[in-house]
Amino acid sequence: MTSKVTYLGALRTQCVHIRSGNEFITDAPLDNQGLGEAFSPTDTVATALASCMLTVMGIKARDHEVDLRDTTAEVTKHMASDPRRISKIEVALYLPGGVSDKHRKILEHTANTCPVFQSINPSITLQIDFHWER
Repeated sequence: MTSKVTYLGALRTQCVHIRSGNEFITDAPLDNQGLGEAFSPTDTVATALASCMLTVMGIKARDHEVDLRDTTAEVTKHMASDPRRISKIEVALYLPGGVSDKHRKILEHTANTCPVFQSINPSITLQIDFHWER
């Protein structure tokens, strides 16, 4: 088992990672009858994409002795209705300077082939922008 999710009532869940015991709360968003006081379930999907991209880039960067520390990603999720679903995820990655063009290409390819990227339904538009400092 990977995790356990408990419905707490009031459109809120508690999600526990079994191995570590770490947890987070989800809340229905304001535009879907919730309080919007925590990540919504669809927020976690969009955020998982950026987290996965940075994780696999970090692995590849370590292999090539490239320091990606303090790299950030800004995530924007767009919803559609009928049926209600994620229609688009935008990820803007802000990466350090001093990385060769060769390593940039390797790292961008790595990000764009991460497991979450590969798992997202093709009907969801993904807009990924890499912003390398000069």
